[in-house]
Amino acid sequence: MTAQSNWQALAEAKRQAILKAIPEKWRLPTPVPPASKVRDVTGRYIQQYLSEREIEITESDAVEIASRTSTGRWSAVEVTEAFCHRAALAHQLVNCLHEMFFEAALEDARKLDAYFAEHQRPIGPLHGLPVSLKDQFHIKGVETTMGYVGWIGNFQGLKGDPRHLNHESELVRELRALGAVLYCKTSVPATLMSPETVNNIIEYTWNPKNRFLSCGGSSGGEGALLALRGSPVGFGTDIGGSVRIPSGFNYLYGLRPSSGRTPYEGAANSIDGQSTILSVIGPMAPTARSLVMIMKAVLSQQPWYHDPLVLDLPWRDDVVQQTRALIEQSKGGTPSLAFGILRWDGIARVHPPIARGLKIIESTLKRLGHKVIPWSPPSHSKALELADKAYSMDGGADLAHHFGLSGEPQPSQVIAGSNVPLSITELTALNVAKREYQKEYMDYWNSTSELTGTGRPVDGFFCPVAPYAAVVPHGYKHVGYTCFVNVLDYTSVTLPVTHADKNVDVRSATDEPADNVDWDYDAEVYDGAPVGIQLIGRRLQEEKILTLAEYLGDELGKTA
Repeated sequence: MTAQSNWQALAEAKRQAILKAIPEKWRLPTPVPPASKVRDVTGRYIQQYLSEREIEITESDAVEIASRTSTGRWSAVEVTEAFCHRAALAHQLVNCLHEMFFEAALEDARKLDAYFAEHQRPIGPLHGLPVSLKDQFHIKGVETTMGYVGWIGNFQGLKGDPRHLNHESELVRELRALGAVLYCKTSVPATLMSPETVNNIIEYTWNPKNRFLSCGGSSGGEGALLALRGSPVGFGTDIGGSVRIPSGFNYLYGLRPSSGRTPYEGAANSIDGQSTILSVIGPMAPTARSLVMIMKAVLSQQPWYHDPLVLDLPWRDDVVQQTRALIEQSKGGTPSLAFGILRWDGIARVHPPIARGLKIIESTLKRLGHKVIPWSPPSHSKALELADKAYSMDGGADLAHHFGLSGEPQPSQVIAGSNVPLSITELTALNVAKREYQKEYMDYWNSTSELTGTGRPVDGFFCPVAPYAAVVPHGYKHVGYTCFVNVLDYTSVTLPVTHADKNVDVRSATDEPADNVDWDYDAEVYDGAPVGIQLIGRRLQEEKILTLAEYLGDELGKTA
């Protein structure tokens, strides 16, 4: 058997194994119609395969579910089975799962119900709450491929390694201790270094709201599953936008915390050891309060005692209260909050739906009495240049090695970067340049105190997640709107704002593309695509930014 046919056979076998993990009773009776026939498979489309009770359970948010499962009003088994069913449907509609371990999940749920029946108390605050995970997290008895054919049947490409099917990531351990039920792992682009989710195992993961478009990446399967309500809350990772892009593309809230806030220990990764720009773990969910709940829960496990890179920084309720006090002050007519708005980064002009989303943000802020100023920071081109060097500092050796394990081709959407590794001298120069850029940006932020009228610099600023409201396959050409945040290591949360509307978001004849980025927009194709905008705070401001996201998210719907 040739190398080429061998990788294809392995990929096909794995693809079929994923489908065979779906119980017969949950398999769709007929093939899914093409996107030209059914563009949007969320809402009523997926609901047709569910009972009213399953719809009630799966369309409750994580906070509501946990309040019921942790008090015995809903059984963990019933909730788990409902989400397993909906996740199985979601995969058949958009190819969003790499692993389904429903029987193991139901067994865990039965143990949780038995514990509650005996002790009349929950194991923890997430008792009975289903949580989905991006396919970077190791779970005992479950394979991790991270989209690589060469990882099938082994541990991260290491044949014979005893950790295969026998190892769990730190976050997994903590979620179990909190009472969460783990039941599936979601699709990723091979390498993780792509804003579109594509690999040679499950092929392409589509956007559930508009199946002509991408779900984003690299936590794309997570975004698609959550959009279809096949999960109430899940975890992705972000090194250049990989939580925020799929959150924006799927009408979700998604948190990119600063490095050191959440535990990465024991998870698979690409370019492991690259520490100029660290990948971070962040939650994704349909509601902001779900992110708050799960962040508080994870931090209650004191991950700094189990992951050497996590900071000893518990959840800070005092910051939440201070932020709420500023919000209440502004309601009383005293300007107390101020925000910047970055309309474009000087490189890639945004699509009409994104421009409208920013206008909705601005009008909401002004209606609430907050000060809004233009955001004119140091060049984001510089951040993009620094990020490009960091992502390819090994000259692509790590990616080439893992593709080479099976001989599979590298998908064209992978961000490859330079094929020349950095020398030690070049690496140290890169780290110095990054630090200098961080200081320059910090100084600019501080300077806004002269413009806000609050006596303080802005409390955060808004900018696009991407120039696009999702993309057609192969259409993602600019990650500059997200990767600059990773260079700065700022906190950022994506807020769902609106949807593209072909009757409103029409390209003007005077609009011109930027010089070096193709500005391709078709109002008909993009119709219905979700629009997300990110709110960015300073480093380690997760409590403040999530509190603001919860407040503003509730208000956005009131602004026409």
